[in-house]
Amino acid sequence: MFEQCVRNVYEKTPLIHCITNYVTVNDVANTLLACGGSPIMADDEEDAVEITSICHGLVINIGTLNQRTIPAMFSTGKRANELSHPVILDPVGAGASKLRTDVTFKLLEEVKFSVIRGNISEIKTVSQGTGTTKGVDADAGDAVTENNLDETITWAKQLSQKTGAVIVITGAIDIVTDANKAYVIRNGHSMMAKVSGTGCMLTAIIAAYCAANPDHHLEAAAAAVSLFGLAGELAYDKLVKNDAGPSSYRTYLIDAISKIDAATLKGGMKIETR
Repeated sequence: MFEQCVRNVYEKTPLIHCITNYVTVNDVANTLLACGGSPIMADDEEDAVEITSICHGLVINIGTLNQRTIPAMFSTGKRANELSHPVILDPVGAGASKLRTDVTFKLLEEVKFSVIRGNISEIKTVSQGTGTTKGVDADAGDAVTENNLDETITWAKQLSQKTGAVIVITGAIDIVTDANKAYVIRNGHSMMAKVSGTGCMLTAIIAAYCAANPDHHLEAAAAAVSLFGLAGELAYDKLVKNDAGPSSYRTYLIDAISKIDAATLKGGMKIETR
């Protein structure tokens, strides 16, 4: 199934509308191209709703919220729901400020999300109503470990049941779950945390995979997370070989995404079912 998810993205080239973080918008666009999708960015409400109508999926990323773009998030989300397009929420920094937290919960009330992806602190905020973050990074005290993995999966499944969305928690150990079934993924490298926007990039890949696999959002999200983590490993190997640094790593990461096909993913996935 996971290999077919990869093939479907390349065969369908889904067009993904991204209302996303100004810090990472170019990397998000290039990542979508690398994985086999196609990006378009529009965040003015008058333009954004029309753009969503011609796309196959929508990303709502709250990383650089402002009063001009917030209305577009709601309007495009509702339009995508009308068209049965997958909508992916990236609640960047939820819990770090009242605005981010309030907008996150209002979005959850008014828009049906196919997937909610965030670090552990952001997803805890979505689950519990409040949380602690280190800016837009996870609080170290929240980290998913082998000791709390089962507990984390349990409440993540409950959150999926409550929201109707696949829940993706990313970190040293990744969790992708719906209300009944969870995937635990151990691909990736710590160097990924040294490049801004890797979470934003992954969210866009998830959108492309869900758009290309509309009946299998759980498996599509798991395939996307595994692919991105594997790309991080391959990029690190090249980093070491070339004695390079974080800026080169970002480029190597996008390069690696573009080179992973179904067979490569199958051979490199570190995934288990819970």
